[in-house]
Amino acid sequence: MVATGSLSSKNPASISELLDRGYHPERLLSDFDYWDYVVPEPNLNEVIFEESTCQNLVKMLENCLSESKQTKLGCSKVLVPEKLTQRIAQDVLRLSSTEPCGLRGCVMHVNLEIENVCKKLDRIVCDSSVVPTFELTLVFKQENCSWTRFRDFFSRGRFSSGFRRTLILSSGFRLVKKKLYSLIGTTVIEGS
Repeated sequence: MVATGSLSSKNPASISELLDRGYHPERLLSDFDYWDYVVPEPNLNEVIFEESTCQNLVKMLENCLSESKQTKLGCSKVLVPEKLTQRIAQDVLRLSSTEPCGLRGCVMHVNLEIENVCKKLDRIVCDSSVVPTFELTLVFKQENCSWTRFRDFFSRGRFSSGFRRTLILSSGFRLVKKKLYSLIGTTVIEGS
């Protein structure tokens, strides 16, 4: 038996229609695909919305780094590992999913840790029309590599006139969530 035609979907009402027509319950269960009946279809609009929200968050983080490079970091280039901002955005969305207003209730403080000193880069308010329900503190980390000593050698010498510093970010980061109106403690995520 194939349930098509006048039946709109595989829901309990459709099954009761079949029972009213005289079909036996044993045959119904064998004829319907069990997972189609039990598991609801995914809402594709939600998936698309979450992906676009994630991409918007990625752009906000990249803009924050871009604007901070000359004003607060004093460098001409910031090199970001591939997919770093994407991973951070996904973690931010995951942390905001349990909040009453979701991402709209988030205030994010973006910092950069350079040689064990934290520098404030920016404060991102996701939706200024919503009272924040939680704060996130994002800490980017500087890559520790040996070539920085070599770079510093040239910056002291005669090559320093046109040479501007390039900042390389590590693939590691720290994300700390603090609920503003709750007694529940903070949540810390260490990304690597």
